[in-house]
Amino acid sequence: MDTDAVAVLVAAAAAGSLSGAARRLGLTPMIATRRLAALERDLGVRLMQRTTRSVALTPEGEAFLPFAQAVLEGEAAGRASLRAASAGVSGRLRVSTSLAFGRKVVAPLVPRLLADHPELHVDLELTDHVVDLVASGTDLSIRLGLLRDSSMVARRLAPNPRVLCAAPAYLAARGRPETLDDLRGHECLALTANTHWTFETGGRERQVRVQGRFTANSIEALHQAALGGAGIALLSTWNVRDDLAAGTLVRIDLAGVVPQEWAVWAVYPSARMVLPKLRTFVSALEGVLNTI
Repeated sequence: MDTDAVAVLVAAAAAGSLSGAARRLGLTPMIATRRLAALERDLGVRLMQRTTRSVALTPEGEAFLPFAQAVLEGEAAGRASLRAASAGVSGRLRVSTSLAFGRKVVAPLVPRLLADHPELHVDLELTDHVVDLVASGTDLSIRLGLLRDSSMVARRLAPNPRVLCAAPAYLAARGRPETLDDLRGHECLALTANTHWTFETGGRERQVRVQGRFTANSIEALHQAALGGAGIALLSTWNVRDDLAAGTLVRIDLAGVVPQEWAVWAVYPSARMVLPKLRTFVSALEGVLNTI
């Protein structure tokens, strides 16, 4: 399919005339007319009804227009990827991720990337809210959890196992839970509006309603509360590994169940998946995740 002819169709639909399409594309009206006619012959259908002053899409043209627009967008994305590839790893990369993960995992890998790629600039946004990538112009979002359906492209980078843990002082005062039901009698440190924790047992999911006197909209806050002895938290192993090793937090294993495992995801608009700067960043992050 001739993309130049497809461009005439899209431009004519927007302008309402072939002469208007020709002006937009820098063509003569005769060439625009010939290209549209060639596209119709190629497809075997009439795409536009023509008058001396205007054009209008036929039902077949209306049905084909979204595909025509996608063809042009795909061509533009392909050309942009080739330009980016020839330019190497350069430009500004906008990345978003959660506060805790960004501080502990993502931010430490940035200095080496900047040193290796002098033309690269990184804007890192740390937030526990889901960012609208298209509206904000964000190239890449690193998300943890069970990914919801999305129009974005998502790539699973690594598992994200979680553990129940609490400070030794809390367990000394309140006792150590042994079963899932025991959690109902404890101070559970949960995200705001998250009233249930999910566990896996024998290939099945089991939820338990949790409650406590402290909730927060940030994993960082729950982590600090757990360290302070305020209750039991369900946290990612990368976040508490050092605390468990130092004994400032104690891992709690319950009989017959394990916390539902999450994953670390790279999420990005499809048009940017080919950018060298994005691929390089994701590859570096995968390298780090393989060590934790």
